[in-house]
Amino acid sequence: MYSIEEFDQLKTKVLKYIMYKKRTENEVKRKFSNEDSELLEDVIEHLKEIGYINDKSYVERAVAEFMNLNNLSLKELKYKLQAKGVDIDAMEDYIYNHSEELEDYEINSAKNIILKRQNSMEEQSLIQYLLKKGYKMDSVKQAIEILEE
Repeated sequence: MYSIEEFDQLKTKVLKYIMYKKRTENEVKRKFSNEDSELLEDVIEHLKEIGYINDKSYVERAVAEFMNLNNLSLKELKYKLQAKGVDIDAMEDYIYNHSEELEDYEINSAKNIILKRQNSMEEQSLIQYLLKKGYKMDSVKQAIEILEE
């Protein structure tokens, strides 16, 4: 068992860590893995209850940030979230609930990449490049159709 002081000390450390930059539950567990596991679990549960650790809101913020900064396929987006240790259910729920928006984003991303690289690559090479990056063939075809209009 642990004391209230130990709980407060660890809670303060974790809060400093997550206030600097929003983190997932998994990132917090990795960072503080050397702490007493029961104490850490209790601190994490407490912070989840009061809203400081919330994987669902993390997914929303992270996806919005990725969409504003990068041209990514949906597959790349998923890999980035998984690398952060996001709860798989939270990620899948978000993707299911925002599927149309994400599909449009993937088409626009493919279109942007095509525009950037069309002068230096042949169309077939460009399509292969996009497919290797995880873009769906439908998205690539739609992006090409939009550009040909």
